[in-house]
Amino acid sequence: MNDSQKQQLISQALEQGHGVVRLRPTWVPRSFCVPGRRLRLHPADLYALGAHRGGIDERWFSSTVRADNGPGTPDDEGLSYIAVGDQSVTLADAVNLMGAALLGSEVMARYGGWVMYSKFFDNMYPLPHHLHQSDEQAAAVGKLGKPEAYFYPPQYNFSNNTFPYTFFGLEPGTTKDQVIDCLKRWHEGDNGILRLSKAYRLTPGTGWDVPPGILHAPGTLCTYEPQRASDVFSMWQSLIADYQLVDWSMVVKDVPADKANDFDFLITLVDWEANTDPHFGKNHFTAPTPASDPAATESNGFGEKWIVYGSEYYSAKELTVLPGRTVTVKDPVAYGCITMQGYGRFGPHSISAPSMIRFGEMTEDEFFVTADAAQRGVSITNLSSSEPLVILKHFNPGNPQMPRRV
Repeated sequence: MNDSQKQQLISQALEQGHGVVRLRPTWVPRSFCVPGRRLRLHPADLYALGAHRGGIDERWFSSTVRADNGPGTPDDEGLSYIAVGDQSVTLADAVNLMGAALLGSEVMARYGGWVMYSKFFDNMYPLPHHLHQSDEQAAAVGKLGKPEAYFYPPQYNFSNNTFPYTFFGLEPGTTKDQVIDCLKRWHEGDNGILRLSKAYRLTPGTGWDVPPGILHAPGTLCTYEPQRASDVFSMWQSLIADYQLVDWSMVVKDVPADKANDFDFLITLVDWEANTDPHFGKNHFTAPTPASDPAATESNGFGEKWIVYGSEYYSAKELTVLPGRTVTVKDPVAYGCITMQGYGRFGPHSISAPSMIRFGEMTEDEFFVTADAAQRGVSITNLSSSEPLVILKHFNPGNPQMPRRV
């Protein structure tokens, strides 16, 4: 399909949806993970991409970035597709070809496009202690740094799985030599790095802010993760819960080849002050905060909460439309969204939270809303007489309404 044909499809989707386009589900496997089985993907399809690729434990939203899954990764893995009848075009192509129509000319000039994405991460077991590089560090391998944020939606956490705790950072007083010693003992089994960290109990309906350079070993709640449009990381734990060894290649995946065994260099990837902050929990735990007067929710027919805020790279809100209500919700900028609960109408589209999804099938739960449509306001109807319609909305950097962290 050439660019002219793509533009025609994108224009058709925008016209039919009045600036709201439907996105196809984007599934991503990870060879080092075990599916947590809460993504509403049919159990028979958890390894639909082949057992050698690993199980599917991620679903990506509003993504213009490819998944970095090593050799054998399809060129479009991780990319979101706009559905136009039985055809589709990537959101990345839409932004590249018609960015001003989707995001506005000011956003295109300032940020160069849609520079975030979100995802569900759903693993049966905890991940190894790892970090994501900063822009400066990632630039050494031709990539961008990756700050990220977490929110644990109650609708996707009917089970805690094996370990609903996340290790964050390093205990105050930890020395760099202690951490380097853990790396040097990589091939001895458990390198002991979690003994230098602290675990926090995870709570559905809350979240965390995780800038680059912070070591973290995510626990086993299903997580909604707005983040920078990048897929860089460095794993720092050699053995997970006595059941899975982590190869050294996962430490140096995004490290210059000549630094792959340079421990003095590797320790510079760690933001030492942030990791050893004695008030880490207070400074990074994220409780939802109202986006409007909670007392007005009943009369307005809907309520919104900020669930990810304070970052210069992204933000996110939880929208709840009350049963039987039709509302018009405005936002100052474009956004992507995913439906957690309920059914109804979203602009001209049907909207519903699926109970079970077959790999390759279309759904009615994911959308992208252009800046013009967001500013005009999207008409949303909850067709249930008893159940709320709950939608998570993720934003590019620069939402002027986003609150600061306190």
